[in-house]
Amino acid sequence: MQDIKQYIEDNKDRFLEELFELIRIPSISSDSSRKEDMRRASEKWKQILLEAGADRAEVMETKGHPVVFGEKMVDKNAPTVLVYGHTDVMPVDPVELWNTDPFEPVIKDGKIWARGADDDKGQAFMHAKAFEYLVKTNQLECNVKFLIEGEEEIGSENLPEFCENNKELLKADVILVSDTSMLAPDTPSITTGLRGLAYWQVDVTGPNRDLHSGIFGGAVANPINVLAKMIGGLLDENGKVTVPGFYDDVLEVSSEERELMGRAPYDEEKYKAAIGVDALQGEDGFTTPERTGIRPSFDVCGIWGGYTGEGAKTVLPSKAHAKLSSRLVPNQDHHKIADQFKAYFESIAPDSVNVEVSVLHGGQAYVCPIDIPAYRAAEKAYQETFGKRPVPVRSGGSIPIISTFEQILGIKSVLMGFGLESDAIHSPNENYPLEQFFKGIETIPYFYKYFSSEMK
Repeated sequence: MQDIKQYIEDNKDRFLEELFELIRIPSISSDSSRKEDMRRASEKWKQILLEAGADRAEVMETKGHPVVFGEKMVDKNAPTVLVYGHTDVMPVDPVELWNTDPFEPVIKDGKIWARGADDDKGQAFMHAKAFEYLVKTNQLECNVKFLIEGEEEIGSENLPEFCENNKELLKADVILVSDTSMLAPDTPSITTGLRGLAYWQVDVTGPNRDLHSGIFGGAVANPINVLAKMIGGLLDENGKVTVPGFYDDVLEVSSEERELMGRAPYDEEKYKAAIGVDALQGEDGFTTPERTGIRPSFDVCGIWGGYTGEGAKTVLPSKAHAKLSSRLVPNQDHHKIADQFKAYFESIAPDSVNVEVSVLHGGQAYVCPIDIPAYRAAEKAYQETFGKRPVPVRSGGSIPIISTFEQILGIKSVLMGFGLESDAIHSPNENYPLEQFFKGIETIPYFYKYFSSEMK
């Protein structure tokens, strides 16, 4: 496959323009006003797959946003790879913090700047171009299927039912995903674990209307004050979550595995400098990589209420709200954790307010063995293009559908990510280095080569 570099060089401008056409579609799945944009993005993916060489590609309906399925079957006896990606992106707020238009990609400082540049339009698009190369050069030895969904950023709510109803259609030997990151541009890594997720919204209601803070302040409970105090008590002085039963099912990692994890390159000073903080905090007794890889966590994702406009308004608000999430580790069931938190948080509410907790979505944690054929193929692929063996790492992030794939389809997933921590996914000024984008297209064909060999 030595000509893969030349193929990329000959087509790189076309690759970028095709990717930019996809990025320009503001496919924000959480925004109901973007429903038609979500469908446009799906139709665009159908076009991308057909032009890349798929025998068939179609937009298929779910109860929410549609999914795109495509395939090319080269030999019924050959192994089958199911490529998973998502075309939906996170909201761009606060938009004033962007240096460029989030949906008008630009290339600056060797990077693509746009929402979805990395997560996951850029990374998923690499697979389409790697597939195109293999088809056009007659080097594809595996059957390939594509599943591109439109609800990953809102928990893949309708994809489990789609999988249940289409098990035969999605039948494969492994699921290949690029929706994670590497340790560094010169340090390839394969994500072998993902944390699970539980996500809630909390609504606190006090008086039946906003009140004058001078006339009523000190006599009536302020919902924002109450909410802040309740949230403040969810972590103790040792960085542990105080919800009863939260740690009951946490899978403890052995000292031997922790020692192996500790060999991965990590520079705490660079870590802090990259995100602009002077100190780190978290659960006592664990390193920063362990806190984000093998331990659960709890965070406030958003909080609002009262007057937030320009100038002053002396108001005692009627309502306060927050969105909260917890990252979970293997053995923690997100349904159980969601119910535990709801029961506990509502139970500690003072009589002066009404507290209601709504469970929004969640997913289970996932672990990939490092001794399966697909992992070995991915490892060899990285070695071919990066010149060094990739490090197995556990990610602090969550892709809830990955564990669901295993539960419903009985298929393991291999996570070949090419993003970097500096790509600012989910944040303003998301970006993706051109070098990583093209390196992904170069590396993925080797996965197919070695996976075919491993499966013989």
